[in-house]
Amino acid sequence: MEPIQQIVELTVNINQHLTVLVQHHGVLVYGLIALIIFCEVGLVVTPFLPGDSMLFAIGTLCASDAMDLKIVLILFTVAAILGDNFNRLMGCWFGHKAFAGKRGSFFNQKNLDRAHNFFEKYGTKAITLCRFLPFLRTYVPFVAGMAEMRLRVFFPYSVLGGTGWVVICVLAGYFFGNLDVLDRLF
Repeated sequence: MEPIQQIVELTVNINQHLTVLVQHHGVLVYGLIALIIFCEVGLVVTPFLPGDSMLFAIGTLCASDAMDLKIVLILFTVAAILGDNFNRLMGCWFGHKAFAGKRGSFFNQKNLDRAHNFFEKYGTKAITLCRFLPFLRTYVPFVAGMAEMRLRVFFPYSVLGGTGWVVICVLAGYFFGNLDVLDRLF
């Protein structure tokens, strides 16, 4: 298998490789996982990266003392919040370029106005709750940026959603991941 294929396979199936990675690489794994979290929520082109299941698996490793729960909760929450805000910033930057003077079926002022109205009305809920929906957690912040959702409105809900997502998924793995029923399914 070529090196690029190995990296893709490792990244996509990281839940299966976490225990071995932690045993062999220790602290470097924290940085790799933080990068994966940042990319999954922060780059529009990487919604396929693992999210919930990886955090659940990490919680399971924390329960077995293979990873430090405090470091996990702090570092991965920061990565999720930074990724979310970077994604919004990219949406702001690309939004102006994508919609400026366009009249196509997708990139047109009418759709941009609809998105802006949606985020004015439901943006805070969307930013918080999208964290728990794969793919949407990658695209909602980007669209919020395109729709010019203000940072002072976006940021607190990004913090709330990012913190809630990491804490809930990791603690679910921590408390329930080693149950026999879930161990067989997972």
